[in-house]
Amino acid sequence: MKAFDPNYKLLDEMYQDDYYPAFLVDKVKDELQKVIDLLEGGETNTDAVQEMLDEAVCGINDLQEEFDEHDSEIETVARECIAATVAYILEWFNIPIDTEEAIRERDW
Repeated sequence: MKAFDPNYKLLDEMYQDDYYPAFLVDKVKDELQKVIDLLEGGETNTDAVQEMLDEAVCGINDLQEEFDEHDSEIETVARECIAATVAYILEWFNIPIDTEEAIRERDW
């Protein structure tokens, strides 16, 4: 079992931008952490990984209203940051899922 890269800062670009409330970025991070936990547990089946990614992305979808309530939104910078983070996670664990497919459930 492989541990996730301890030097990679998940969603760093969003954390660096005051437009995104840190506590909400933490919630996005928590959703992605579920995928990392699955992969650190040794899961390599792409269907199982995609199912967890779908759940994580739907969890992020559910945060949109909360972002709106705090004068923020999951827009271009956030979308690119989340997609880049997902791509990095998949690459780190050598999971052959295309990034667009990985985040296919997004509505942001």
